Amino acid sequence: MHFEILVEDQSGQKALEILVPKIVGEEGVDGEHTFFVHSYKGLGRIPKDLKGTTDPEKRILLDRLPKLLRGYAETFRGYGKNYRAIVVVVCDLDDRALSGFLGELGQVSAACSLAPGACFCIAIEEGEAWFLGDLAAIRGAYPEAREEVLSGYVNDSICGTWERLADAIHPGGSKGLSSQGWRAIGREKSRWAERIAPRMEVEENRSPSFVHFRNKLRELAHGAP
Repeated sequence: MHFEILVEDQSGQKALEILVPKIVGEEGVDGEHTFFVHSYKGLGRIPKDLKGTTDPEKRILLDRLPKLLRGYAETFRGYGKNYRAIVVVVCDLDDRALSGFLGELGQVSAACSLAPGACFCIAIEEGEAWFLGDLAAIRGAYPEAREEVLSGYVNDSICGTWERLADAIHPGGSKGLSSQGWRAIGREKSRWAERIAPRMEVEENRSPSFVHFRNKLRELAHGAP
């Protein structure tokens, strides 16, 4: 199986480039699993006309998604029957309703004639929830992490997830990091990915949305629909 994985930011790319081999193996049990992670510059919104007219240079994931999936549909048709490939879209739930968001994403996939379709995996509330699903990895990467912040976290809760992680491990907490602007936040999130993801144990993660992502990739890798 070949996975084309689309994520909304660079920190997500850095994390998944480390985590995906832990999930499906360096080359998979049959030596044939491969993947490529594509990062974008924000999530954006699904265009109402499902055409995606945003400037491609801006690289906003959902704005571009209809055109991206149509492009993959064309590419996959040329692969032949014996080469299995799928698009996996990984994005944050943020303040959306999960069922409605998944429904909208499914409509985009159906409209783009992508076979065998696209798989959508949603981090609840944000990608940092997957790090917080493995507190041992965070403690290993940041030995001075504030235990009272970590121990009070409820997995996949809607609580301002990246801010919670920043409060646990960043000097000055989320307020100090926010005061430096969004570019500094993005750089710091990438550092978290580089330091925490290598220490994560994918079998022990307590984030339900990460467990769904892990299990779905394995189902796809072994040929399940």
